[in-house]
Amino acid sequence: MRSLIVTLGLSLLLVQGATWAAADSKPSKSRAKTTQAAKASQARKAAAKSIPQRPSYGQLAGLRSSTDALALNSSVAYVIDQDTNEVLVSKNDDVVLPIASITKLMTGLLVSEANLDLDEHITITQDDVDTEKGSSSRLKVGTVLTRGELMHLSLMASENRAAHALGRTYPGGLSAFVNLMNAKAVQLGMRDTRYVEPTGLSSKNQSSAKDLATLVAAAYQDSLLRDLSTSVTHVVEVGRQSLRYNTTNRLIKNPNWDIGLQKTGYISEAGRCLVMQTRVAGRKLIMVFLDSAGKVGRIADAERVRRWVEVHHAGRGGVPHT
Repeated sequence: MRSLIVTLGLSLLLVQGATWAAADSKPSKSRAKTTQAAKASQARKAAAKSIPQRPSYGQLAGLRSSTDALALNSSVAYVIDQDTNEVLVSKNDDVVLPIASITKLMTGLLVSEANLDLDEHITITQDDVDTEKGSSSRLKVGTVLTRGELMHLSLMASENRAAHALGRTYPGGLSAFVNLMNAKAVQLGMRDTRYVEPTGLSSKNQSSAKDLATLVAAAYQDSLLRDLSTSVTHVVEVGRQSLRYNTTNRLIKNPNWDIGLQKTGYISEAGRCLVMQTRVAGRKLIMVFLDSAGKVGRIADAERVRRWVEVHHAGRGGVPHT
């Protein structure tokens, strides 16, 4: 079996330091408050910069040093023709890594397939608050939204509390939902995939590029997932507030792209990830990029692959492999 499972424990010392300078003078109380607030903001930014970036599992495994014909930023890449299964790009596609919010595709698929009432109102509870990474959310405890709205925010804007609430309120509860996630993976033939929760915040949610291509192909068959994941923006009413959410994938708004389904993901252990179904040069393609370096690396990789396919769409240029 070619699959390589990366299960590395992280033991990192995070050093954080910041200093605050005292104001030289206080001409007025309001000005003093403004100055203190500005200095506090600068100190927080300096403190954030002082924290070393935690390496991804792929980086710790040395995958970022692997080369490929397209000089991709991603440690793992896999691009196939959706209709013929022809492999166009292959780079470490059997390696098993954390998949971050790509997890939400499976969450959405199960909720959609269960034909649950999308108009049912669901309340965000303390159970939905992220204790794994301590990430923030604009969906405060007590917020009430419909299941359909939670699906929309989860798939389009990668809202973690929304995704967790979808799993928590699934018939049978969260544990049953996670078991179904794993059972669905087995049913689809995703042998390298394991889920422990519905958001992707846990680094124990892991898969391979080949498995994720299978998931994208299955999710693409669901019109609801296609529509919600490729939405550009969505506004939800929370009490007297209107909250506007935007897509996490800038390619959705790019006129050069025809994207049928997509999902982004990021946690430090996974690096930046992207999966998509798209049409390029008349071909329906599934693209998977995992553990990409830099904030725009996965987007740059998708653009590079698109240009390569446009030139070599008939396979005349050969298939780049590592």
